[in-house]
Amino acid sequence: MNKYLVFLFLLLANLFWAGNYVFGEYVVAEVHPLQITFTRWFLALILLLPLAHYIERPNWSTVWKEWKVLLLMAILGIIGYNFLLYAALQFTSPMNASLVNAINPAVIVLFSTVLLKERISKKNGLGLIVSLFGVVLILTEGNLSQLLHLNFNLGDLIMLLAIISWTLYSIMNKKLKRIPPITGTTVSVMIALVLLLPFMFMHGYTVPEKNLTLAGLIYMGIFPSVGSFIFWNIALRHIDASRAGVFMNLIVVFTAIISLLLGKTITLIQLVGGFLIFTGVYLTSLARKGKKERTALLNEKKHSIAK
Repeated sequence: MNKYLVFLFLLLANLFWAGNYVFGEYVVAEVHPLQITFTRWFLALILLLPLAHYIERPNWSTVWKEWKVLLLMAILGIIGYNFLLYAALQFTSPMNASLVNAINPAVIVLFSTVLLKERISKKNGLGLIVSLFGVVLILTEGNLSQLLHLNFNLGDLIMLLAIISWTLYSIMNKKLKRIPPITGTTVSVMIALVLLLPFMFMHGYTVPEKNLTLAGLIYMGIFPSVGSFIFWNIALRHIDASRAGVFMNLIVVFTAIISLLLGKTITLIQLVGGFLIFTGVYLTSLARKGKKERTALLNEKKHSIAK
């Protein structure tokens, strides 16, 4: 797949996830995290199932043979990350939650290095540092001394569990190269809903009273649930998990843009931080370009000698 198309998919995935943060702030005030998680994925399944069946036309019997990996992905990515994210917002401030979430790319790089034996090039590492610094700059509004005064509470600890859950999900996704991405997401969602159903019966279901809450749930069921997961999973088939993880820093930038469209202001510090994040992502996207060019040149020389 064309690398620019892969990068576009990563950009769209994180744009939709940024919207999830914006709506999540309103929805979690009225709806329990368990109900949010179940509702968004139930709505998503209505779209995912026909998309998988008619676009990818998978051999379902072959797909279900990978049920062990799909079960883990359902627990980690479909249930784990989303439920923990909404639960964290009940206990922590947006400042702390965003700061903890910004560690996600670094965690993915670390886990990918240990579990997948992926090598971190100098440009990859530089891009990670630059983009992470941009995120910190935005979150602290340019006053880096705030980092010394943050009090991490239960919500912050829950966010740490959330990013670890997402990291493991991203790594597990690398094991499903034989299963089409939409199909893999669809089956994971089906398994997740079955697992969540007993808890929904025990907890009960509350119909949202506010139109904004209802709109938020519909958005979550379509864009971050269907769009983001499909784009993310497709991209992970063609890029290292560590490199893809750096793109998650763009969530902060896109959240700022959406806030601007909603009438909120964006400061100079946020613009500078956004520039650093994009710079870091760009450096990461070039991390292995030199290596690929050298490999191609070497193969060309070998071919010439053989002739």
